[in-house]
Amino acid sequence: MEQDGRRLRGLRSRETILQQAVGLASVEGLDGLSLGRLAAAAGVSKSAFFAHWRDKEQLQLDAVEWAVRQWTEQVVGPALRAPAGARRLFALHEARLRFYADGVLPGGCFFFAVQAEFDDRPGVVRDRLVRAMREWQEFIRRLVAEAVTLGELVDSVDPAQLAYEIDALGEMVIIHSRLYDGPASLVHARRAVLQRLRALCPDPALLPED
Repeated sequence: MEQDGRRLRGLRSRETILQQAVGLASVEGLDGLSLGRLAAAAGVSKSAFFAHWRDKEQLQLDAVEWAVRQWTEQVVGPALRAPAGARRLFALHEARLRFYADGVLPGGCFFFAVQAEFDDRPGVVRDRLVRAMREWQEFIRRLVAEAVTLGELVDSVDPAQLAYEIDALGEMVIIHSRLYDGPASLVHARRAVLQRLRALCPDPALLPED
């Protein structure tokens, strides 16, 4: 029993550290993670920290995994509860905007913050980031293709193109909302995708008017 208790405490400590790591990286990037500072922010001793990670690269990889899980739970999961088709596609965009509006991460978006660090730095961390971003794009494309198959988007829609547009409009919120546009950027991004989908939907009544 005591061994199980230690394992549970170790797991909780690891989760707490990763939560702090993803939050800090959303502001300062993965290279900005100081092991000592991160241990202090998570409220754990340095010895407890080094029991989980012996090097910074593994911490960075685990932070990416934690960020993927967080995104899946808070953005992808809620969208999948919406009816398949155009409504699910728009629900995904709204869940993303809600994630930003709620200030889940202090820097807005983990992936936006770290992609600029690793876009020209070969290695395992870059490879994992590329896979995460590719999987996100492929997920949006699948939702678009599903909506076309269900007849909720016109047959002429290019899933890759529409997925790119939706993702780009979501990403723009991170820049505009934090630099100068504030909450208005959320309104613009929501309306832009909604109007795009309504124009492509044979039955626009499936989607909100505004």
